[in-house]
Amino acid sequence: TWRSLGSSYLPSEINAAFLYGQLQRADEVNKERLRIWDRYNSSFQPLFREGHIESPVIPDACSHNAHIFSVKTINSAVRSKLIAHMKEGGIQVLSHYVPLHSSPKGVEITRCHGQDVYTTSESERLLRFPIYFGIAEEELTRIISHTFDFFGMNYDGE
Repeated sequence: TWRSLGSSYLPSEINAAFLYGQLQRADEVNKERLRIWDRYNSSFQPLFREGHIESPVIPDACSHNAHIFSVKTINSAVRSKLIAHMKEGGIQVLSHYVPLHSSPKGVEITRCHGQDVYTTSESERLLRFPIYFGIAEEELTRIISHTFDFFGMNYDGE
């Protein structure tokens, strides 16, 4: 979250070395991330249909690179409970962002112009699921099943 003025975008040599290795396998990594994203999306269809969570939206004329898999809960209270439930199962799911105007530095040096109709309330509903190259199928199944458990539904597998 934004805490002070300024930023440094220069990667260290070790970060650059890691990036170089990833860039050499970019197609393979992206293909795997897309597969994981698709697995979440298809597995969560019953939760989407029941209105427990909202699905990510990819407009028809667009494609995505599966850098995250996020959903929206009904409200921030449900998101907090779901985060706690997942943590009890040893699964880390994360909020996606803090709006700049409500970050510590934003509160200090900025103000929101107009009425904040969507930004804060939508940010409080967003939840990111683990998505990384090399995640095991068994782990994906466990994450998906544990999410279904929270909503009192059985996951019949895929």
